[in-house]
Amino acid sequence: MASFVDPRFGVALRGLRERRGLSLRSLGQLAHRSKSHLHEMETGVKAPTADTARQLDRVLDAGGVLAGMVDAPIDHAAEAGELRARVMASDVGKDVLDRIERGVDDLASAYPTTAPADLLPLVRRHLAYVGRLLDGRVTLAQQRRLLVAGGWLAVLRATVHIDLRQPAAAAAHLRAAHDLAEHAEHAEIRGWCLETRAWDVLIQGDYRAALDLSRQAQRIAPQGSSAYIQATAQEARAWARMGDVGETRRALDRVERLTANLPVPERAEHHYRYDPAKAAAYTATTLSWAGDPGAEQVARAVLADLDPDGDGGARPRRSASARLDLGLALVASGQPDEAVALGTEAVGSGRVVPSNWWRATELLAKVEQAGVPEAAALRELCAEYAPGHRPSADSTTG
Repeated sequence: MASFVDPRFGVALRGLRERRGLSLRSLGQLAHRSKSHLHEMETGVKAPTADTARQLDRVLDAGGVLAGMVDAPIDHAAEAGELRARVMASDVGKDVLDRIERGVDDLASAYPTTAPADLLPLVRRHLAYVGRLLDGRVTLAQQRRLLVAGGWLAVLRATVHIDLRQPAAAAAHLRAAHDLAEHAEHAEIRGWCLETRAWDVLIQGDYRAALDLSRQAQRIAPQGSSAYIQATAQEARAWARMGDVGETRRALDRVERLTANLPVPERAEHHYRYDPAKAAAYTATTLSWAGDPGAEQVARAVLADLDPDGDGGARPRRSASARLDLGLALVASGQPDEAVALGTEAVGSGRVVPSNWWRATELLAKVEQAGVPEAAALRELCAEYAPGHRPSADSTTG
């Protein structure tokens, strides 16, 4: 059985610490653990050992609550396999389908602003509910609605695992999502599965595989759908990481044509509904990675729109990424001092999820190469906030 930290552990640890008025540093002194180690456990990046959990229970007088969570690892392959097996049985129960579908939309809309470790247990609970309903009998139309809801939840769960850099769990739930989508004959979910895999391999540094998966997603997803548009944008990112500015620009032009007359969706924050306003942010990221001279102007406009008051704005995770994008563009244009300041703001916000951490380390490498004295402070901050596992990325491209 694969070891996995229960996401409730980090939430419980943070709650216990804050109720006692302790900072991470103070708790670390009491428990003889580093501040960064405690931060990683609270954000779900690093699994605590049983000894650490028991020590924190003693210090926080938690009555064994934390140790109990460590003693129950999750078998992701078994969970995903159980759901897939139920799909094959096709003996589905009827319940309040409208409520299930609203729950799917709520979770997909919470994704941009909710910490991955906090979102994961909610998605798991909804998936388990769908799984229970798949034990009963319903009409074929009702069955398909359940399968589609399960498919969306499974691909969202895989995305959260990617954000937490848990590759085995992500792969298991992407397979489950694909099987659900196949059974329901839902081409867009299948497209999203491929697009999500493309993003995963991209942040691991396999740019050619990311390009191939992005193109497969475009072939499968309905033309003009959100999955099709996002896969096209992902193709542009892959070209950017490979250093091909011409192909990058051509892919971005296709995204612009696809989104030119696209209405703003009812829930623009929904992860699986393409918001035309996102196009500028994707362009800023992609041009920054490609080293295109036009990246700075676009990246500044995106950051100003996302965070006009400098406090993170309504979407602080996206604002943190926008600061890293602008920082990379500024280094390329010979302005490393401001790039260091932006990197410090992004990392210090605590909003850079593990799957995006390589962007921070890439910016750090570039400002150090530029010889900026303040880069030392950024390195210290990166060491404090760095997740336990860093995906590989080629810092010489983009």
